[in-house]
Amino acid sequence: MYPYYETDWSVLPPELNRRFNPAFNMATIKQVVNEAFERVRMPTPMRLRDLIRQIRAARTAAEERSVVNKECAYIRSTFREEDTVWRCRNIAKLLYIHMLGYPAHFGQLECLKLIASSRFTDKRIGYLGAMLLLDERQDVHLLITNCLKNDLNSTTQFVVGLALCTLGAIASPEMARDLAGEIERLMKSPNAYVRKKAALCAFRIIKRVPELMEIFLPATRSLLSEKNHGVLITGVTLITEMCEYSPDTLNHFRKVVPNLVRILKNLILAGYSPDHDVSGISDPFLQVKILKLLRVLGRNDVDASEAMNDILAQVATNTETSKNVGNTILYETVLSIMDIKSESGLRVLAVNILGRFLLNNDKNIRYVALNTLLRTVHVDTSAVQRHRTTILECLKDPDVSIRRRAMELSFALVNSQNIKTMMKELITFLEKADPEFKAPCSSNIVLAAERFAPNKRWHLDTLLKVLCGAGNYIRDDVIASTIQLISESTNQQSYMSLQLYKALSQDLMDKQPLTQVALWAIGEYGDLLLQAESDEDGSTPPAEEDVIDIYQRVLWSPQSTPTTKQYALMSLTKLSTRFQSTTDKIQQIISSFCSSLHIELQQRGVEYSQLFGKYTHLRASLLERMPPMELLRQNDNGTNGDIEEESRSEETSPQHNNMKNESNILLDLLGPSDPVTNIQSNVLNSQPIPSTNNQDLLDLLGGLDTVAPPVTIPDTSINFILENNNTSSLPILNNQNSNFLNEDLLSNNRVNENDVPTLIAYDKEGLKIVFTLEKIPDSDMLTINVTATNNTLSMMSDFLFEAAVPKTFRFNILPPSGTVMQPNGQITQVLKVTNPNQAVLRMRIRLSYTSDGKPVQDHTEVNNFPSDIWV
Repeated sequence: MYPYYETDWSVLPPELNRRFNPAFNMATIKQVVNEAFERVRMPTPMRLRDLIRQIRAARTAAEERSVVNKECAYIRSTFREEDTVWRCRNIAKLLYIHMLGYPAHFGQLECLKLIASSRFTDKRIGYLGAMLLLDERQDVHLLITNCLKNDLNSTTQFVVGLALCTLGAIASPEMARDLAGEIERLMKSPNAYVRKKAALCAFRIIKRVPELMEIFLPATRSLLSEKNHGVLITGVTLITEMCEYSPDTLNHFRKVVPNLVRILKNLILAGYSPDHDVSGISDPFLQVKILKLLRVLGRNDVDASEAMNDILAQVATNTETSKNVGNTILYETVLSIMDIKSESGLRVLAVNILGRFLLNNDKNIRYVALNTLLRTVHVDTSAVQRHRTTILECLKDPDVSIRRRAMELSFALVNSQNIKTMMKELITFLEKADPEFKAPCSSNIVLAAERFAPNKRWHLDTLLKVLCGAGNYIRDDVIASTIQLISESTNQQSYMSLQLYKALSQDLMDKQPLTQVALWAIGEYGDLLLQAESDEDGSTPPAEEDVIDIYQRVLWSPQSTPTTKQYALMSLTKLSTRFQSTTDKIQQIISSFCSSLHIELQQRGVEYSQLFGKYTHLRASLLERMPPMELLRQNDNGTNGDIEEESRSEETSPQHNNMKNESNILLDLLGPSDPVTNIQSNVLNSQPIPSTNNQDLLDLLGGLDTVAPPVTIPDTSINFILENNNTSSLPILNNQNSNFLNEDLLSNNRVNENDVPTLIAYDKEGLKIVFTLEKIPDSDMLTINVTATNNTLSMMSDFLFEAAVPKTFRFNILPPSGTVMQPNGQITQVLKVTNPNQAVLRMRIRLSYTSDGKPVQDHTEVNNFPSDIWV
């Protein structure tokens, strides 16, 4: 007769340490007894906490490996002996060892055995091991599908929850397709806990296998009517993922905008709720999720945006900002307002919220505000301009990230009205900035001054301040821009020569770029320097001897770079024709470099010395003043010059045109042996196409692979060419009008370049693409010279131009001239189109590039080609 309570069974786990029940059958009693004997027979393994203690006590890596290897060997032995009693403990230790980075793949099958166990504690460790040790690349992964299906039908909600979590974590496409029906059924379960887990699992499955989205659509919409906040937040997350992936689903769920507005309004007006209250705000997590979904649904949709304008205004005005929780909701509200088709007053409210963020003591909030303003400044510039003073104050912030964002935002706010005020602040920032800021700040100041300068005098003074403030951290483009501007500003050359001489008179060894510009200007306009008028400071023109003394100091200074000394030698040689009484001294200085250890300086010294010997009669004509260096600028909002100055003609000389034509003829000589033409893309076959399949060229471009080689699609009405911009091994096409058509050398059928038709193919967000069409008479081939121009203040990198034409055309794309466009820079590329059927030319183009670290992609259609281009 068994006792009422067997005290010797106290060693059993809690689920077996029970009072005797006569209802147990003999099989259960035998199992309990056998497990008890098994526990007595098998030694008790080390507990997980003891293993952790031993590993942490290891003083060296070798000692740690010794402890881990010893325990792994013991765990392997228990697996071989089919120790079912301590399997759960051993797997738990093995998972900890796996987290330390040691191999633990030998425990995969044991995890499956724990999953198949009927005890919840075993299943919990088994599923955790499956999520950590299994992946879809191993066959063991497929064995778990049946166990998951059984547990998804369990009557215990926690077992179902374990299966759903595991399926969402490790689901392969095959497993997702097999169990999608079970997930859809559980999303309709009466148990809120199960519905929440099922919705999250569906979210992971959709990200893994998007085509299964339609299965979950009916059940997903019903989740928005839930009262349980946990189910509601998972439903909103699932809908957001669906809408971001599928445009059709987006249109379907735009009908639920009033429901979302009602839910958000109830959350705002709800009183204190102990279950969902966080710092006095009702369920901020759900509010943030709903705001994100509203942003997705209202994007590019006027009706949906109008329906949510009022609730967004209520959230923006009624949310408490004393806690970070309220700031989080306001931040999401601002993003939603700026992303949808909201009213102008609402946008101003959003920008004002960001302005308040700039006054917050929390650095993270200030950084987020600056980052958001930088993204929205082009949407409503006037509203952001109201906070210009606060933004400029952020330039003095001790945090480097905030200063960087404030600098970028300040340049985005510059226009023709505030150019003087902004430049004053930015130049002050430049003088005190860290070295890492000086190069980008100086370049952006130069670009902004070039676009919005009110007059040449102010422009030149600004560039001089930049050269003084940035020191040696100036980029080469600033030096070139300054020299070019001085060259074309004929009525300011005397003034600038004097100002640069004053700067050069100081110790400028830490400002080599300024020294180079000053040497160039004095060499070119030395005669004007001697005749310059006194400036406001009372500075008078120097004597010739004073100028030569400064040149000697620069040339003999060990801190002067070889490039600066090259500038000085060239400038000094030119001064020999500008100055009258110091020619002998100049000759002596130049001759001293004939024995310089630097090869370039020695060569210049020898060659320039010849101009003072038997070639002295040529020196005056060789060293004449350089003609003005003209540069075409696009003045959107500023004059960038004196009003009384006449614009120079942009026409090229006949001699220049003749040289260009001769260059094109020489290029034509290359014919098929030219390395560029030998690496051309596939020539598409000309075939008749049905007119019914010509409508949607855009869908074809949607599947372009930007890193794939050129491909041809034979089963569609459109063929396209892909060109990879990796042209490191290809010749660069620097001539925009270069023609690589295989023509006869003596052919006179070339088109006059002055009459070449052009059209603007793309002009958006500072990127402009112009097509120049060149047609050879009596031929069905057209050359399209593509010129992409960067009119922004930021560099564009990874630039890729793709095009598609109807299948009746034959189409080739030659390699581009580069993949990086500096501000106001250009990239050229040549397209060849052959039209044997004299059809109307249409073209779809797709552009991708990276600007300010953000990838940009856009596409458009060019259908305004001249109809008579093929005649």
